[in-house]
Amino acid sequence: MVSSHRLPPVQKRINQDGGNCVEWSPASVATAGAVPVRDSKHPDGPALRFGPGVWAAFVSAVRRDGFTGV
Repeated sequence: MVSSHRLPPVQKRINQDGGNCVEWSPASVATAGAVPVRDSKHPDGPALRFGPGVWAAFVSAVRRDGFTGV
C-alpha cells in the first residue's frame, strides 16, 4: 500500500554506499499497525506501508544476506 502521510518524527535509516537510503518509522506500528517506509531523498513523497511481520521478515533476510545474487 502507498501512503502520502508523513512519517512520525522517530525514524530509523537504513543506508548503503552511494546514498541509497530508506527511512522507516517503528513508532507507527503502535499507532497505525503498519511500518511506513520511504526514500530518504524524497521525504515529502509517498511511503510504502508494510505489516509488521512482513517488514521483520524482510529485515531479517537483509541481515543474513538473503538477497545475494538477486
